[in-house]
Amino acid sequence: MKQIAVTEVKRWIGEAAPALLLDVREPWEFGLAAIRVDGAATLNLPMNEVPQRLAELDPAQPILCICHHGVRSAQVVAFLERSGYDSVYNLAGGIDAWSTKVDPAVPRY
Repeated sequence: MKQIAVTEVKRWIGEAAPALLLDVREPWEFGLAAIRVDGAATLNLPMNEVPQRLAELDPAQPILCICHHGVRSAQVVAFLERSGYDSVYNLAGGIDAWSTKVDPAVPRY
């Protein structure tokens, strides 16, 4: 499984165009704390909805999966890889790591 460190996200987005930040947390979590990066679209698609909404994702688009600590997003990455997606990555440490290492304005919970 390919992972991206939180400190590498902005560089990765600059290299992968256009990238999608796929936040697989629940809507209440996304509303509480979300990652927004210039140059990347953001989609909140809860983990349990991914199989039913797979058609909304472009297999040719680089996708960075995000959750709270990186466990749910790792499962989604594995599912997407099994479904034929090649450019899928897990955000190592999740949004919690983002809050502590990149952007302290993003609330921790």
